[in-house]
Amino acid sequence: MSNAVALTNHDPTQISLALTFGSTARELAKVHTERDAWEVIVRTGLQTVAGAEAAGITIPRKGKFETVSPTSLLATRVDEIQYKLRSGPCVDAILERDIFRTGDLLNDQRWPEFGRRAFHQEGVSSMLSFRLYLEEDDGIGRLNFYSTQAEAFDESAELIGGVYATHAAIALAAARRHDQNKHLHQALASNRDIGVAMGILMRNHLLTRQQAFDLLRMASQHSHHKLHDIALTVTETGILDFPAATSATKNQ
Repeated sequence: MSNAVALTNHDPTQISLALTFGSTARELAKVHTERDAWEVIVRTGLQTVAGAEAAGITIPRKGKFETVSPTSLLATRVDEIQYKLRSGPCVDAILERDIFRTGDLLNDQRWPEFGRRAFHQEGVSSMLSFRLYLEEDDGIGRLNFYSTQAEAFDESAELIGGVYATHAAIALAAARRHDQNKHLHQALASNRDIGVAMGILMRNHLLTRQQAFDLLRMASQHSHHKLHDIALTVTETGILDFPAATSATKNQ
């Protein structure tokens, strides 16, 4: 009985929020690639931040901005306006502050031209943008939410979105490390197989290391197969199916 009484003393909103973030954390923990992380972050974020109709992530790439994993064309089209003008919540938030919130884009003097175009062309009135921080740099991008309703995002949405953005950045960092470790493992395995194939060619045809590698590279180009695949064939069979190149290299 005492437990039931204690439970009723809790704010239902806080309980709901705790359950939401518990579920969100479990879903984000499941992702193992950066691409999957982008998709889960925007999809789950759209369900978490009240008032949001669309979501997307803005990342800087080679001096330009790019939208990844948008939940709808609305997010893509609004972002394209910002990128063209180099002005708007997503752009400014990457370069300047942590959070940008607006509920009246048409009359927001921070981005007069962008606000006018976003409202008249896409019907968007409200935006909420958070910076995604990673351990190794200042910030990898922006998590952005959009709504056609005026004043769609209140202080509660900003608070919840900020907490969610922190969860998202942690999940993204973990997914990125997983990707890097996987690629490193693959690279090491590939280099090992290529080294074994070179040793076989050097022994069987009395070649130098450079000649053996050149043979593998030419065989890859000639057959349109990856160098690693050619090396595996040599490792398994002891034969490089490239007799013309073998003869030419031995006569050098």
